[in-house]
Amino acid sequence: MATCVIRAFGDNRLTPKEANTLTDIIGKKQGANALGFNTEKKTKKEREAILEMVEADDLVKYGLIPELIGRLHMIATLGEIDEDAMIHILSEPKNALTKQYKKLFSMDDVKLSFETDALKEIAQKAIKRKTGARGLRSIMEDVMLDIMYELPEYKNKTVVITKDVVNKISTPKIA
Repeated sequence: MATCVIRAFGDNRLTPKEANTLTDIIGKKQGANALGFNTEKKTKKEREAILEMVEADDLVKYGLIPELIGRLHMIATLGEIDEDAMIHILSEPKNALTKQYKKLFSMDDVKLSFETDALKEIAQKAIKRKTGARGLRSIMEDVMLDIMYELPEYKNKTVVITKDVVNKISTPKIA
C-alpha cells in the first residue's frame, strides 16, 4: 500500500524492493554497486563511511517525506565512540561522572580515586553493551551503589576503585 501512495504522488522515492538501506541509496549515487569478479570488497568502516555523504535527496529516496527534511537545518552523521573518548567523557568535562562521585564522597569526608584500568573497564563495558556514553552512568551506578551504602565507615579515608571492583571481583582499596 505504501508503494501505491508513493507512486500516486509521483515522488521519485524507491520502493523497499529497490533499496533496503540508506547506504545502498548513497552507494548507487556514488556508483558503488559494481558487480563481477574484479570488484573490490569494502571493509565495514568503508561501508559506514559512505553515510557521511548523505544528502537530503537520499533521505527522500529512503522514504522520509520532503516536508520533514525541509525542516532539518543540518544533516549530520554520528560515529561510534571509542574507548579513549569514553574515558575522556568519564573524567574530563566539568560535570564528569567521576567528578560527581568525588564530590558526593567528599560530603562524607571520604576521598575517592579511580585507577585508569577501572575507567578502561567501565568504558569497555559500555562499548560491549552498545549503550554509548549514556550507558556510562548506569555502569557507574552499578559499581558505586554498594560502596555508597558503606560510606560512613570510610570517613577520613581514601577509597580507590580498581578494575576488580568494576568487575565485582573484590572490594575497593581503602587507604
